Amino acid sequence: MPGAHILNVRDLGVTHYQDTLRLMREFTDARNAETADEIWLLQHEKIFTQGQAGKDEHILDTGNIPIVRSDRGGQVTYHGPGQLICYLLLDLKRKQLDIRGLVSGIEQSVIRLLASYDVEASTREGAPGVYVGGAKIAALGLRVRRARSYHGMSLNVAMDLEPFGRINPCGYEGLAVTDLISLGINEDISAVSARLLKQLVAHFAYDSITRQGDWRAKSHGE
Repeated sequence: MPGAHILNVRDLGVTHYQDTLRLMREFTDARNAETADEIWLLQHEKIFTQGQAGKDEHILDTGNIPIVRSDRGGQVTYHGPGQLICYLLLDLKRKQLDIRGLVSGIEQSVIRLLASYDVEASTREGAPGVYVGGAKIAALGLRVRRARSYHGMSLNVAMDLEPFGRINPCGYEGLAVTDLISLGINEDISAVSARLLKQLVAHFAYDSITRQGDWRAKSHGE
């Protein structure tokens, strides 16, 4: 099937959430059956995002950090520098994936990534994401439109975790949150990103990987 094993990867640096959301929607709306899947790797400036299932009662005190509504699934979460964001813009029909398979594939890729650092991690029934010793280290939030996914996951690498205390993360009161550096893993976010990408590429069976340029210059018909 055309494009089924081709993946374009974009390293976008630190981006504004609203700009990224707009471009994900534009890409998803414009793509066709031949458009290659894409993974976007980036960080966001400080922001809280409220998912489609979000309830205001889980927003405690955002202070001077902005909060925006998002069309992803899930509840409220925090993004900021030192957190690796991975957006997966995939054609699920072409990949013969349903949403459950996509979520599981992302979670297992993160678990294998953490295992490469000798960190034991797990999932929780009914609470998507990846956990280490009861503390959440990776969050998931996805949207599927016309069998094509966008949004994705966040992995806490080396960040200020204090803002998570201003919300009930992912709708769970008192949920502990951790990051790699708190677990004794002091590695540059670009190196973590490369390891994560390797796991995702293997799990979702891509065999042709192309590094693309700046997001503003991307072509929807690659």
